[in-house]
Amino acid sequence: MEKTNFGRTADGREAFLYTIGNCRGMRAQITDFGAALVSLYVKDRDGSMTDVVLGCDDAAQYERQTCYFGATVGRNCNRIAGAAFDLGGETYALDVNDNENNLHSGFKGTSERFWDVSEHTKSRITFTMEDAHLAQGFPGNAQLAVTYEVTEDDELEISYRASADRDTVFNFTNHAYFNLNGHASGDILDHTLQLKAAYYTPVIDAKAIPTGEIAPVEGTPFDFRVAKTVGQDIGADNAQLTYGSGYDHNFVLDRDGEGMRTAAVVKGPESGIRMEVVTDCIGIQLYTGNFVDGEPGKGGVIYPKHGGMCLETQYFPNSVNEPAFVSPVTEAGKEYRSKTVYRFGRDN
Repeated sequence: MEKTNFGRTADGREAFLYTIGNCRGMRAQITDFGAALVSLYVKDRDGSMTDVVLGCDDAAQYERQTCYFGATVGRNCNRIAGAAFDLGGETYALDVNDNENNLHSGFKGTSERFWDVSEHTKSRITFTMEDAHLAQGFPGNAQLAVTYEVTEDDELEISYRASADRDTVFNFTNHAYFNLNGHASGDILDHTLQLKAAYYTPVIDAKAIPTGEIAPVEGTPFDFRVAKTVGQDIGADNAQLTYGSGYDHNFVLDRDGEGMRTAAVVKGPESGIRMEVVTDCIGIQLYTGNFVDGEPGKGGVIYPKHGGMCLETQYFPNSVNEPAFVSPVTEAGKEYRSKTVYRFGRDN
């Protein structure tokens, strides 16, 4: 494993960049600031290494950006309506950072703090964090861990573990923006996407809180059960797409029992890179970078609108407040676990 300097944050703290990889040449670079995935190099159809995630050049740039590039997001990813929830007879108030709602746990969530490195090998690294009771408003003193591993099968595995001394909310995701043609190659509207999801959760309005309905995708622009380009229906006359200026919605993954299941398959037409997303989560947020427009990126690149797509595995948004959704609450003393695998290959 390679460890290099990654600049300093505004308070002067030094950040580091860690490189892990396999014997086949695939490698991932992760910083301890936000436990963020900075770069991910995989082979294209010609055998050249291509960096397929959007990111920043140093910790200071990560601290300034607001797109959550590659970040480990917790304790709760996505939105909580009214920035509050009730649990065990108490009301917990959270940071208000997205209209009147809470997004990605608010200010100074796990995506905006330093993690400790507790384990590392050439192909694997684990970051840990102690999160105090009522940090960002969430109950319980918590122990958090995220592990990145590059396997010999050209997979990036991301595994999460967490526990607390009180009942609390755990719902972690990685906020990587993927562009399989290369992070500096323009937009992802020509990528083909298949989602293993017959249902999705519509939102009330542009504030992106779900209505509580689990609606069929059939007959809507949200039907990705058969692969199609991301851009095919993104401009359709549809209120749900208008709310978010594109796709920014949770899909209900087709599942038969517990365990790992394929959630999505993405292909980059220029590179020939194919990515399969496999997860034990019940939902996945498709976000097509609708508000990434002129954002500075790695190597002086300016990322355009739709410059990358996020496939955020998760519990459903606002599930802590929505009785119709599976609860994201983990009981005191019990362990939250989740895993998502990004598996890469090439189309000739």
